[in-house]
Amino acid sequence: MTTPLSTQDEHFLARAIEISRRALEDEGKTPFGAIVVIGGEVVGEGTSSVVELRDPTAHAEVMALRHAGSNLGRHLFEDAIMYASSEPCPMCLMACYWARIPRLILGASSHDVATYGFDDLQFYREVAQPIERRSLREETTGGVLRGQAVEVLRKWADMLPSPVEPKF
Repeated sequence: MTTPLSTQDEHFLARAIEISRRALEDEGKTPFGAIVVIGGEVVGEGTSSVVELRDPTAHAEVMALRHAGSNLGRHLFEDAIMYASSEPCPMCLMACYWARIPRLILGASSHDVATYGFDDLQFYREVAQPIERRSLREETTGGVLRGQAVEVLRKWADMLPSPVEPKF
């Protein structure tokens, strides 16, 4: 959805885009940039470092979240805005959800990114498929090993200060 941006939002989105532009100067980087802003201050910044770090999760948004977490000593950012040079891939979008980011402002769309050879849009389509139709085969065990895995989850939940609420 296209939305008019405030002057402050334009400023921070331009900064994320500039980070993506600078990535063109570094061999092995891809043109993505992201920042996390709280109260008008940049608390985390990231560029795609997948090749450099040999880490398939080192996308710009994830790196910005890691930087913000390191700077602030926390992992939840209910008071933050993520600015990204383009629409995050499914992994990065989920990272924003996990971090409880309430607002995401982006430049290029996933269609724009797909135009230049990135798989993001295809991955969005893939995860929307039923499990049995996905290209990544997922196998869930039953029996004793499943019981052991579930027991660990139950013990963790029992250690929490208040009862968990199932998220079905």
